[in-house]
Amino acid sequence: MTSALNQASDNSVLGETGGDKIPADGTGVVQLDPWLGPFKDALRSRYSHAQKWIKTINDTEGGLEKFSRGTEKFGFVVHENGDVTYREWAPNALRAYLIGDFNGWNRDATPMTRGEYGVWEVTLPVKDGQLGLPHNSKVKISLVIPTSHERIERVPAWITRVTQDLNFSPVYDGVFWHPPQHERYIFKHPRPPKPQSARIYEAHVGISSPELRVTTYKEFTQNMLQRIKHLGYNVIQLMAVMEHAYYASFGYQINSFFAASSRFGTPEELKELVDTAHGMGITVLLDMVHSHASKNTEDGLNQFDGTDHLYFHEGSKGRHDAWDSRLFNYGNHEVLRFLLSNLRFWMEEYRFDGFRFDGITSMLYTHHGIGTGFSGGYHEYFGPNVDEDGVVYLMLANEMLHNLYPNCITIAEDVSGMPALCIALSLGGIGFDYRLAMAIPDLYIKWLKEKEDSEWDMSVLCHTLTDRRHGEKTIAYAESHDQALVGDKSLMMWLCDKELYTNMSKVSEFTHIIERGLSMHKMIRLITHGLGGEGYLNFEGNEFGHPEWLDFPREGNQNSFWYARRQFNLPDDDLLRYKLLNNFDAKMQWTEEKYGWLHSPQAYVSLKNEKDKVIVFERAGLLWIFNFHPTESFTDYRVGIEQAGTYQIVLDTDDPAFGGFGRNAEGTRFFTTPFEWNGRRNFIQVYLPARTAIVLALESTL
Repeated sequence: MTSALNQASDNSVLGETGGDKIPADGTGVVQLDPWLGPFKDALRSRYSHAQKWIKTINDTEGGLEKFSRGTEKFGFVVHENGDVTYREWAPNALRAYLIGDFNGWNRDATPMTRGEYGVWEVTLPVKDGQLGLPHNSKVKISLVIPTSHERIERVPAWITRVTQDLNFSPVYDGVFWHPPQHERYIFKHPRPPKPQSARIYEAHVGISSPELRVTTYKEFTQNMLQRIKHLGYNVIQLMAVMEHAYYASFGYQINSFFAASSRFGTPEELKELVDTAHGMGITVLLDMVHSHASKNTEDGLNQFDGTDHLYFHEGSKGRHDAWDSRLFNYGNHEVLRFLLSNLRFWMEEYRFDGFRFDGITSMLYTHHGIGTGFSGGYHEYFGPNVDEDGVVYLMLANEMLHNLYPNCITIAEDVSGMPALCIALSLGGIGFDYRLAMAIPDLYIKWLKEKEDSEWDMSVLCHTLTDRRHGEKTIAYAESHDQALVGDKSLMMWLCDKELYTNMSKVSEFTHIIERGLSMHKMIRLITHGLGGEGYLNFEGNEFGHPEWLDFPREGNQNSFWYARRQFNLPDDDLLRYKLLNNFDAKMQWTEEKYGWLHSPQAYVSLKNEKDKVIVFERAGLLWIFNFHPTESFTDYRVGIEQAGTYQIVLDTDDPAFGGFGRNAEGTRFFTTPFEWNGRRNFIQVYLPARTAIVLALESTL
C-alpha cells in the first residue's frame, strides 16, 4: 500500500495525492507512517513554505522553469551576432570592471554598469566578425568595495571553465569557454531509459588508472566504460567533477559550481564521456555538492563582493566547522536561482541523468549533524534543530528536476534517517528517488575490526540490511568511497591485510586468510545486494578487492600518487586471484539483470539460525541461502520455500570460477517436498559448505 500510494502521487507540491481523502497539505505522509502524526504542524509548515517559494518565483520570475535558466542571464552570454554580455550579482560593490587577456588586464578599461538588485553588466561588442571575447581567454571581475575602497579580484561565479597552473600558483583562473562550432562535441545518443534496478558504479575519473598520475575524461571513456558495462552495472555515479581547488578534498570543496574539473580534460571531453555511456545504455549521475562550498576567496564564492553573506549565511551560521567550509543561505532568492540553475546546467549542458546529493544531513539540520548521534526518535527530525530553508530547497530541487526531467534520478546521502526523504512531494515528502543505506557498511567495518567471524549475529545482520523505511527506495552498499579513504581500510584489506601482497597469486599458497577473504568478500556483497535495498552501489576497484585505501597527493605523503590510483591491471591478470572476485561481481550484476530482485518487493526472511550461522530468504522468486559459519558445513540442510518445483543454482560463491572449491556440482537439481518448514509451504535439502552462499531459481526460469 505504501509504495502504491507513493507511486500514484505527484512528485510536486502543487500536484495531486494518489488517494481519496488524503489532504494536499503536506500531511499525506501520515497515511504511510502514523508515527508522523504528532508532527503534522511541521509537515504543513515546510509544505506551505515550498508552495510560497513557488508562488513567489511564479510571480517574479515566470515560474521554476524560467527561474532555473540562470545561465541565460548570468555569467557570460553569447548573442547570435557575436556580442558577449557578462552579468554578475555583487550588490556590495561600489564599482565593477571586467578584466582579462582581452584588455591586457587593465583594471579600468572595461567598467560594468550596476542594475537592479546589485547585478552588474557589461557587453563586449563583436569585432571584425569575431566574438567580443575570444574563446579560451582568461577573465576576472575586479570590484571596488566600500569602507576601504579596496580593489578585489574574483573568478566569475557562473564561469563554466577554470584552469590551474601549479607551476605559478594554486589559484584558479577563470576561462571564457565558447569553442567554434566545429570544435564542439555533438551529442549522438538519447538518454537511456530510467533503470528499473539501479546497479551503481561509483567512480572518480582521476584515479581510474594504475598509473601514477591523474586520469583523463578521454581515458575513462576509452578504458573504463567498457569495463563497467562488462561488469553489468547500468548506472555510473561520477565524483569530483565539479571544480574543486584541492585535489585531495576528493571533490568536496567546490569553488566553481558550473565548471567541470579541468584536471581531467575539457568540457567537450566530459560530454563525450556521458554520451558514450548513454550509447552503451548506461545512466550517468553526478555527485552534486550543494551542502557547502570552498572557503576560498580568490577563486571561490566566499566574500565574493567583500561581504560575508552574499551566497552564505554570515558569521558562524555560515561556517561548517568540521568541513572548514561555507554554508549556503537557502532562504535567499538569488542563492536559489544560482543553485537551481546549477542543477539545470549539468542536466542540459552535459546531459547527466540525475544527481546523488552529497551530505544533505548538513542541509537538513541547523547543527549540520556535527556531534549529534541520531537515535531514530522522531522528535529529532522536526522542531528547532531542523533547517526548514534547507529542507525546502531540497523540495524545490526535486520539484524542478522531476517536473522538467521525468526520468531523472535523485539520491539522498543522509546519515540521520530523516523520514519521508523519498516520498512524493504532494504527500509532504522531500521527493528523492532513493536514499543511501549508510548503516550497512558501518556494520561490516565494525564487525571486521571488533568481532571474530563466529561472533557475527545473524539477526543483527538481517535487521541492519532490512531496517529501511518501507516504501522509500534504498541504495545498499557494502563499501563506498568513504570506506576506501585514508583513515580506514577497504573490506578486503580488513579481511586479508598484508597477505594481499604475498598470496593473491594463483601460484602462491592458497592460505586460510586468503580463502576466508575471498569467501567473506563475496558473501558480504551478495547478501547486501539481495537483502539490502532497491538499488546497489559499488566503489570502483572494490568489486575485485582492491588492495589499498585511497590517499591523494598532499604534503603529508610527499605529493605521492601511489594510493590515488586504481590498479585495474590486477583483475586483468589471469594469474591473480583478484580476477576471481571480478568474475563473481560480474555474475552477480548480470544475474540481477535477469531476475530483477532490486525492483522486486522486499525479501521474506524465513530463517536466521544463530547456532548454524545460516540465513535463508526469498526474493524475486529466488531462494537465497547463506552459511556464515567459519568451520561447519551442513549436509542435507533443510530450508523452507514457498513455491513448489525443481530448482537449480544460478549463483554460487563456491564456484571455482570465483575462487571456490565447487562443492555443489553445477546443474544439480533440487526438488521440493510439500511439507511446511520455517513458515513456508515446502522445503528442499541442500549441501551448505562453510562460508558459502547459493542462490537457487526455478528450473523453468533458467
